[in-house]
Amino acid sequence: MHISKRAGAVSGSITLEINARANELKAQGEDVVSFGAGEPDFPTPSWIIEEAKAAMDRGETRYTPASGTMKLKKAICGKLERENGLHYAPEEIVVSNGAKHSLFNACMAILDEGDEVIIPAPYWVTYPELVRMAGGVPVFVETKSENGYVMTAADFEAAITPKTRALILNTPSNPCGAMYSEPQLAELAKIAIAHDLIVISDEIYEALCYDGERQVSIASLDGMRERTIVVNGLSKAYAMTGWRIGYTAAPREVTRVMAKYQSHATSNPNSIAQAAAVAALNGPTDDLEAMVAEFQARRDLMIRMIEETGVLTCTHPKGAFYIMVDISRCFGKKCGDAVITDSMSFCQCLLDDRKVAVVPGKAFGADNCVRLSYATGRANIEKGLSR
Repeated sequence: MHISKRAGAVSGSITLEINARANELKAQGEDVVSFGAGEPDFPTPSWIIEEAKAAMDRGETRYTPASGTMKLKKAICGKLERENGLHYAPEEIVVSNGAKHSLFNACMAILDEGDEVIIPAPYWVTYPELVRMAGGVPVFVETKSENGYVMTAADFEAAITPKTRALILNTPSNPCGAMYSEPQLAELAKIAIAHDLIVISDEIYEALCYDGERQVSIASLDGMRERTIVVNGLSKAYAMTGWRIGYTAAPREVTRVMAKYQSHATSNPNSIAQAAAVAALNGPTDDLEAMVAEFQARRDLMIRMIEETGVLTCTHPKGAFYIMVDISRCFGKKCGDAVITDSMSFCQCLLDDRKVAVVPGKAFGADNCVRLSYATGRANIEKGLSR
């Protein structure tokens, strides 16, 4: 059977492959410690679950408008104004089946065949694949650990060509936990405006910031609202990964296109999850604050144990729940008969010999690193890092 060139160019997720292998070993009775998780290990707050039950009792189990209910769109607008200083009308919001779906909608709406999209590296594994799925070309800009994995304005401008259409910006970021300051964002914004570029701003980790840091949306800067597609969702801040609610906030002409595309591709997000999302956005923040405090404690524990190895090094992430660990000092060393030459061989040896699962940096465009998630308990962190 014929497979399209566009589909054939898309790679599978190495993250999911590692998780599948770790789960396979667990099913065989092996004591595997996994640092691959991309989701909070906290339960969805009970009051959100109760609202979902109430929505079912009220009969909210049918189709909704394809781009989301008006009630949820208004709740999103309220959240954006209250927390981000962004003013949007409900007609500028599209609710989707998770933030990944929102990112896909954004790429499909703005990219023509051959358009280039700048992506700072290390990057989330899905960004380049979404660009390719929309017919675009990912262009990677290397960032440095000594700069906190933040792309400089000079490197951004140097990557722009006549084919450049957009920038994908993720702050705080997966896989580095890097966060751009407002002055750094302002420099990028000036360049985006000068070259008439669109910014897809992935803000899914905005609530998970540490050490008193605060995330700033690039859309809030002068001249950027009209050229930014803000992407966010409920998965990380409210431990609602399985509920699959994401959203975009963007200028109306882009929102109309995304809404039309979604109406044919998937129709509406889950009606019950939408009702629960309204409760989440309008509800108390106690659970979120407790989760952030625990993540910060886990981050500090993980950094300390990594640095105590004397071999591994890492940056100190300002947000999200990941750490990129530099493993380059391990290259050339042996694990049994195997020689460690890159992040893939390191991860394979670690999983086979020590039953610890981490994600190879190759998946994120950083083959001298591996990614560890601290979305797991402190006992697990201590056991896994000791191994």
